[in-house]
Amino acid sequence: MDRRDIADLLVFQAIVEAGSFTRAAARMGRAQSGLSQAVSALEARLGVPLLARSTRSVRPTEAGQRLLEQVAPALRQIESGLLDVRQERDRPSGTLRLTAMEYPARAILVPALTEFLASYPGVRVDIHVSDRFTDIVKGGFDAGIRFGTHLEKDMVAVPVGPDISAAIVAAPAYYARRGRPERLEDLEAHDCLNYRTASHGDLFRWMFRQGARTVEIPVKGSATFNDAPVMIEAALAGLGLAYAFEPHVAEHLASGRLETCLDQFCPVWSGYHLYYPSRHQKSAALSALVQLLRCRHLR
Repeated sequence: MDRRDIADLLVFQAIVEAGSFTRAAARMGRAQSGLSQAVSALEARLGVPLLARSTRSVRPTEAGQRLLEQVAPALRQIESGLLDVRQERDRPSGTLRLTAMEYPARAILVPALTEFLASYPGVRVDIHVSDRFTDIVKGGFDAGIRFGTHLEKDMVAVPVGPDISAAIVAAPAYYARRGRPERLEDLEAHDCLNYRTASHGDLFRWMFRQGARTVEIPVKGSATFNDAPVMIEAALAGLGLAYAFEPHVAEHLASGRLETCLDQFCPVWSGYHLYYPSRHQKSAALSALVQLLRCRHLR
């Protein structure tokens, strides 16, 4: 079948249903001459006349009527399918695949899901929790949530949480045993809990603000973790100092189970952002989620 046939058959059907080229052109929003050319081209390819034309009217020939009876159901099915796709574009549905670190998945995504899924029952979410920096395009994800400073430049990033202060924390028992560091140099004499990053497997260098400079310090300690919540549990147990983020340990700070130190050197990190590829068109479901998370952040 010639790839032009379906388009020209739709024109032929519209002309027969309208009873004239003029009315069909008005309904389709096309020039009358363009419709005439389309039908003439279809007749030339088929080798039979499809329309009997007069100065006042147009009607299908016997061959044209027979052809229309045969193809009309298929054309209606095609039109219905195209309409469904257009409506799908505007109606959130389908599965959203998201990747996020443990804390934003628990503190940002999960609280939003009750409202989101209730508002859009046709949407399903598939959440992959990992500290690893995931290539969302390669991984087949629609979007992810990470710190704003850790995003590629070709990503659209939408803030979904406030900026976050870093904090050096330890249990009161640790300070009673080892003292409280007051200078960055004092960390050399302390037991620091190391964190092994998921993406590269190297040890996270503790980042501080010293005047106008940002400094990174490799720390030493007797324990290394690749899971932040477990590392915080180790700090609660008095095993050493931990580099954390205030929202992650807010409950423990409020209860006094953890206390901070070196506050004057702790930097503020760009908050969590939902991000997705700038070169990809957002689905209606992703657009709805972006809007919801943005509104929740601004409340």
